[in-house]
Amino acid sequence: MDVRFHVVHIFQASWRKPKGIDNRVRRRFKGQFLMPNVGYGNNKRTRHQLPDGRKKFLVNNVKELDVLLMQNTKYSAEIAHNVSARKRKEIVQRAQQLNVRLTNGNARLRSEENE
Repeated sequence: MDVRFHVVHIFQASWRKPKGIDNRVRRRFKGQFLMPNVGYGNNKRTRHQLPDGRKKFLVNNVKELDVLLMQNTKYSAEIAHNVSARKRKEIVQRAQQLNVRLTNGNARLRSEENE
């Protein structure tokens, strides 16, 4: 992995430890990137939590939203990116009925209202 990956905009999906003999990151020079270590992990109780204390639940259709009927205080629904605007509108209406919070409930709905 190139040390200047932020400049080139080409980098791998996962971290690879630098192994070059002259690599500045591996030698931990001041001002270089920090290598991942065990100590950078999050607290297990708060891991994957949103700022409001809930966890995300990915929803693809209205039927999957019904799973959160009894868990609406622990989980927030997030509509998947590949759901159409028509289906999104149905999911948003059903979420209001079930009192389920949506993290991206306004996505793709604003453009239709403006037209």
